[in-house]
Formats: sequence, C-alpha cells, structure tokens
Amino acid sequence: MIRNLPPVHPGEILREDYIKERNLTITEVAQGLGVARANLSAIVNERAGISPELAVKLSEAFGNTAQFWVNLQKNYELWHAERKVNRSAIRHFNQASGLQTA
Repeated sequence: MIRNLPPVHPGEILREDYIKERNLTITEVAQGLGVARANLSAIVNERAGISPELAVKLSEAFGNTAQFWVNLQKNYELWHAERKVNRSAIRHFNQASGLQTA
C-alpha cells in the first residue's frame, strides 16, 4: 500500500521532539553524542539520514530504542523509493517458468 503523505524525516523529529523540546543546541547534542556538529546539523536540517550507529547513540542519549530511530529512517527512505521505482519496467517472477507438466 502506498501512502500519499510522506513520513516525517527523522531529522525533524530529532530537532523538534528531542533537541528543541529539551532546550538543547545542535552543538551540545553533537558533543554529547561524539559526532561532528556538521553531520548532526545535516540530519536535523533533513539533508542526511540517521545511520544505525547514530541510532544507537541517540537511543542511549534520549532513553528510547535504536530500533525507533532506524524505523523512522527506513520508513522515510522506503516511502521515497516507492515513488522513485518504475514498477512497470520490472520483470515478474511470481510463477515458476519453463517447467513441463506431464
């Protein structure tokens, strides 16, 4: 099933629900996570995604699970992939072919 509305970028959730909500700065969070400020800035400004390694760091820092962050990223990427792929150009392999029946 293809949804019409895109899922929220995980960087927006990180920015709005975790960084702003706690009155933190990107610099402060980047230092606390042990990542470059530029990398974290790219994520919260929705120019980059959350890696599994960063998901583990975020889960530790904010008390949720790495799976939460990975799922946000996966859902975002999958939604965009569903719109990018030309399904009509793909060969289907639903049934065995070339089998002879007796």
